[in-house]
Amino acid sequence: MHFNNKEDIIQLTSLWKGERFPDGRPRVSNELIEELKKLTQEQIWEPLWELGYKSQFESHLFQIHDDNRKLLGRAVTAVYMPARPDLFELAEEIGHSEGRRGTHNLWVVDKLVEGDVAVIDMYDKIYEGTFMGGNLSTAVANNTKTGGAVIWGGIRDIEQIQKINNIQIYYRGNDPTPIKDFVITGYNMPVKIGAAICLPGDIVYGYKGGVIFVPAHLVTYIINEAKKPHVKDIFGFDMLKKKKYSAADIDQPIWPIYMLDELMDFIRTDPRAEHYHDLDWSKEYSKSQEKYGNGSINS
Repeated sequence: MHFNNKEDIIQLTSLWKGERFPDGRPRVSNELIEELKKLTQEQIWEPLWELGYKSQFESHLFQIHDDNRKLLGRAVTAVYMPARPDLFELAEEIGHSEGRRGTHNLWVVDKLVEGDVAVIDMYDKIYEGTFMGGNLSTAVANNTKTGGAVIWGGIRDIEQIQKINNIQIYYRGNDPTPIKDFVITGYNMPVKIGAAICLPGDIVYGYKGGVIFVPAHLVTYIINEAKKPHVKDIFGFDMLKKKKYSAADIDQPIWPIYMLDELMDFIRTDPRAEHYHDLDWSKEYSKSQEKYGNGSINS
């Protein structure tokens, strides 16, 4: 057993070919994270689903700040289990040999860096499963600057945490009890948050509806693919307001070629679409051709 092992992390995330942190985690650029921030959850979710990544979203969570802010950052993961004497002693022995001190939740919080999000599988423990309270939340805010945490377990000191503005925490429940009788069994390894899977270095995208974990190696692809429904929404809303097309027309998964042509004209000429000029629509035209032929089903 090793904690936060660089070789293991690189093996887990071998599809990532870019820069890495010293611990081996993929280092998705701040610029790409900002691009993700402009997208909606559904726009990010759809291309993940189409690629077979069907366990990336979880909604059964509370959030410490119930407003319109988004949580985005690079995942640092940890797994905990109920304490068992022999396992706890082994974890302590290994952790101390690696220079780790304090309770096992501190091992993760103390090592967070700017832009990180702690993703914690606390096995849905809330009573005496409060992974962080006012003190550790302050440490998370200071270390990550704009990050936070996703905790499949409990928190405490909610009134104190809500006063920390530069943090967002998703959690299962709150309880006044301090954390106890738990042991860390994994650090920067795959974790399960409800129905979702997160690997170290995934980009955490949290909004009111829940949390999506975006694999690091797919971020650029997701951004490019998600831009398409984004600009289609801008165009589609205009068409609905003008009553040129119905909701049934706009909502169909494959648009006829004449609608795609109108969309292309919109992208070329409308200032709102200037950031979408470089998108490749050949796949959409190919699907339309397969379904409609040459596409002259114009109303």
